Amino acid sequence: MKKFIFLMIVILAVTAFSASAVSAQTSRKSVSAAEVNGTFRMNFQGKFRKFSNEVKILARGGGKIRIAFDLVYPYTMRNGEPMVNMGSLDAEAYIEADVAKYTSEDGKCTIAIKFVRAGTIKVTQDGTDGECGFGNNVMAGGTYTKVSSKRPTFKETN
Repeated sequence: MKKFIFLMIVILAVTAFSASAVSAQTSRKSVSAAEVNGTFRMNFQGKFRKFSNEVKILARGGGKIRIAFDLVYPYTMRNGEPMVNMGSLDAEAYIEADVAKYTSEDGKCTIAIKFVRAGTIKVTQDGTDGECGFGNNVMAGGTYTKVSSKRPTFKETN
């Protein structure tokens, strides 16, 4: 009986330690502007490997960042030619801790950007392609890798 109780205490201690180690890795209190600023890219795989999605991010201070997505959905036409549907988003998002969130004016599209570690972000999209203003089947979600730490330039909006 004493061995059983001792074994249970050891298992609980190991489980508690593992859970705290995992949670420490999954969320951070903040990220630096150097980690935020830059251009991130997600490359498609297989026959569409020459295509990619891209997001430019710039820290603005005060818990705000500017984001600009250039997105594609590659496919093959009946005649075998490659084609893409496109989508873009240029907006302001709010960042808290290591997650930035953009919500459309009508609230139907939410895009979250998690700064997983230096040079890597994970983007999730809640809303359809149409609700987010993208072309057919175009989605922002995926894991992106930083390809440039230079201050990104943005197209002027009128």
